[in-house]
This record gives sequence, structure tokens and C-alpha cells, in this order.
Amino acid sequence: MRETFYDVLRRQGVTRRSFLKFCSLTAAAMGMGPSMASKMAHALETKPRTPVLWLHGLECTCCSEAFIRSAHPLAKDVILSMISLDYDDTIMAAAGHQAEAIIEEIVRDYKGEYILACEGNPPLNEDGMYCIIAGKPYLDQLRFAAQDCKAIISWGSCASWGCVQAARPNPTQAVPIHKVITDKPIVKVPGCPPIPEVMTAVVTYMATFGQLPDLDRQGRPKMFYSQRIHDKCYRRPHFDAGQFVEAWDDEGARKGYCLYKMGCKGPTTYNACSTVRWNGGLSFPIQSGHGCIGCSEDGFWDNGSFYDRLTNIHQFGVEANADDVGLAAAGVVGAGVAVHAGISAVKRLTEKGGQDK
Repeated sequence: MRETFYDVLRRQGVTRRSFLKFCSLTAAAMGMGPSMASKMAHALETKPRTPVLWLHGLECTCCSEAFIRSAHPLAKDVILSMISLDYDDTIMAAAGHQAEAIIEEIVRDYKGEYILACEGNPPLNEDGMYCIIAGKPYLDQLRFAAQDCKAIISWGSCASWGCVQAARPNPTQAVPIHKVITDKPIVKVPGCPPIPEVMTAVVTYMATFGQLPDLDRQGRPKMFYSQRIHDKCYRRPHFDAGQFVEAWDDEGARKGYCLYKMGCKGPTTYNACSTVRWNGGLSFPIQSGHGCIGCSEDGFWDNGSFYDRLTNIHQFGVEANADDVGLAAAGVVGAGVAVHAGISAVKRLTEKGGQDK
């Protein structure tokens, strides 16, 4: 019988108080209410650990590098206690035939129970020969591992959208996971790479509740991808005031003005960078002085220069600066005054005509 998450923690000497504290902190990190902490505790006490197969296609391993740097919860707690990470060719000790046999074992013994985590994407050209794993195309490994999985997690923009491998002219015909596997539920966790805590939170949610988190129309978890980076950006007041950085290291840059004119894609990028941030909540690209490049959005590599201004955005503080907005407001007020004066004049003439009669 497989151990539960709680069994593993108790075996490691973790107290129940610490376990409940972990549940509370994890629930809070995922934006869930206090009542969910007790439900999470119950699930982790009673459910066996979920088997996970983590496959690698065309990618740079940045998703794995991000995952192991998660602080809340720690990646080691997720990997060693919460889930049963049975296959990951980047960090596993096994190699060769011994490693590949694990995939066959999990597919055979845990039909409909295991999660398939995919980092990178499969190339379709030349029957998938541009990415070979254990002497076979990754495309074949992906299809075999996906046939009986419970759900798929597409890690990063490579697996979610295609990313740089699928950028024009795309000679290998690299495609995202959902273009190959069409009959399984897929959770997309885009980003290049995704935020570490977002990755561990998604795994935690699925392992704890045995279901997918609420997803948006593109298949992304709403808890992390429901708002634009721009919506919670600390530079947003400068955006609304029409105060922008005009050149790198100018006075506006030193004052922390909005980076929109320097190509920041925050107004069109859905991610949690401005709230969860990176490196344990320390910072994120905009805070370091560089505009968002929109790495979690579909096709961001083919959307032109990272430093081109998004001229198709029409809203307060972007296409109109503070002076323009002020003039427009003054024009509206002036028009209102003129209308009011005209109505008053007509009213006076009407009243005067009545008195003359």
C-alpha cells in the first residue's frame, strides 16, 4: 500500500502542529480560504501519494531549474513527500533501460491514477526524429505515457504554446502538447520559465484534491493567470498618471516610472509575477528595471521586438498622456458649461416671453 503524504511526514519526525501549519500556508499561497486548510489536511492524511512521470522534450530545462527553487512549499517537500516522482530524466538516479522501464511500470500498474508532467514540446517533422529519448522519438514516448494518465501538466511556454522551438520558421515543426494529445485534460502553466511557487502550487492542488484547478478558456489555472501583470504592478500609478520611462536610465527610470514605452508587455500578459514574484517573493523583471516580455503568452517569440511599444492598446494613461487626458476632461467640462448656459438662456427667454404676454 502506498504511503500518504502525512505518513511520510510523520516518518520524518514532523509534528502534527507543523503539518497543520503547512496546510494553512499552502492553502493561503493558492488563494484559498481558511476552511480549505482542514480539507487539505484531511486529503493529505488519507490519500496515497500521486505517481508522477515528468518527461522532457525540446526545451532548455528552465522549468526544472525554476521548480527546484520553490520556497512555498519547498520543492523537496513536494518531490519527496507529497507526490511520488517516479520518472524525471534530469534528476533521477536511474539511467538507461532501468529508467525507461519505470514508465512502462507506472503506465501498467497505475492506469488512470498518475499525472504526466511535460516539459518541452515534441517535434513532428521527420516523424519526430529531432528529439530522441532512449533511442526513440520523444513523440512516441509522449503518446505512450499519455495513454492512461489521469491528467497532463504542460510546464512552461514550450509545452503550453510552443515557445522558441515553434517560432517562425519552425523547421522541426515543434508543437505544444495539446496539439498531439487531444483526449486528456491538460493544465497549462506557461512562462519561460513559470514562477516556481506557481508550479509547486499546481502540483500540490492536484495531488491534494485529485482534480484540476479551475482553468480559464486557454487551460491556465485561474488562481495564477486570471489577472494581467499590469493590474497589480507597483508602477501602475505612474502608468495612470502618464509618467513613462522614455530612455534607459533617464530620470523617469530612476524614479521608477512606467516601462510601457520601453516595450513592457505587462498590459497584455496574464501571470502572477507582480503578486507572487520570484526568488521567494523578492522581485520580478519589472521591479529590476526591465519591461515584461510577455513570456507566458502564446506566440510571444513571434510578436515582434520585446522593446516595441504596443500601439494597439487604447486606455487611460497609454495612448493619451496626463496632459491629453486633462485637456479632454476640460473639453468635456467646457461643453457641459456651454450646454448649461444655452439651456439657461432659452429658459430665460421663455420666461420673459410669458411675462410679456
